[in-house]
Amino acid sequence: MAWEEWEQLKSQAAERQPTHMRLNQLAPDGGGGGTGDLVVHQDDLGAVGHEARILYDDIHAGADIATAGAGKDGAGSTTQAATTLKSRGFETGGALATTVEVWTSQVKSVLQACAHISDHLDYSQKRHSEDDIEIGTVLRNSDGSAVSVSKLNEYFK
Repeated sequence: MAWEEWEQLKSQAAERQPTHMRLNQLAPDGGGGGTGDLVVHQDDLGAVGHEARILYDDIHAGADIATAGAGKDGAGSTTQAATTLKSRGFETGGALATTVEVWTSQVKSVLQACAHISDHLDYSQKRHSEDDIEIGTVLRNSDGSAVSVSKLNEYFK
């Protein structure tokens, strides 16, 4: 395909489909200040965050085999068994120790994911609320009235 042909096809496509931005209009009664299009329901986020926290607590309490049944030295019963088996020449001891290491690593990953979900939902809700307030404040005329859609459209030309 020649360069001229490419340019011609591009201009024909542009003529068929003009590019412009269209913004939805704010309700006539004003708005802004937290009543934007982006809606984050605290109940929805709160429920997911709460479940993530419950899962975190349950896993943290029940999945720690490295320190479960810990003795005076702080080693859990599974780790103690692995050490005893290894000291007596059983290969199962090394495999059990490896199992504890891998298990502990995986549990930490899941705990980190649960904490991340919970924290991120809290952050997202707060941030979106702040964004709505800021946008509502910035997009006002000097008399406090909402900026019209046609005026906003001029900024994007």
